[in-house]
Amino acid sequence: MKDIKYLVLDVDGTLTDGCVYMGENGELCKAFNIKDGYGIVHQLIPAGVTPMIITGRTSKIVENRCEELGINHIYQGVSDKLGKLKGVMSANGRTLKDCAYMGDDLNDLTVMKAIKAEGGLVGCPKDAAQALIDMADFVSKKDGGRGAVRDFIEWLVL
Repeated sequence: MKDIKYLVLDVDGTLTDGCVYMGENGELCKAFNIKDGYGIVHQLIPAGVTPMIITGRTSKIVENRCEELGINHIYQGVSDKLGKLKGVMSANGRTLKDCAYMGDDLNDLTVMKAIKAEGGLVGCPKDAAQALIDMADFVSKKDGGRGAVRDFIEWLVL
């Protein structure tokens, strides 16, 4: 593994299966895979890698899940993921080469290309958009929300 300090994750389609269950009053639930959570808490963090969430949507459900997993870097409602990540890295004296990133769709492509160009690592679930699959360093054998994040963590740290 390269000297990765941060694992940056998208949520919908990466940590979840991409389904958003809506009721008349808004979002009701999202399904998270317990194995992904175990990998974050018991493999990633002990290996000295800080988990970070950057997602385009905003959800109290994501906030609650992050609190449960000890993820303190949570950025929701972000349309410019690359700009946000560069700002966070700069504030922490780091660069994109210190990052691994896992995403599933075209809104992740710009940040993934930039991380890869700087020497960081990028991964995606097997059901990601083809453009991500084509450029990823790691493609999980699992779909988003079905253990793909755990696969990437194990590839990174074990």
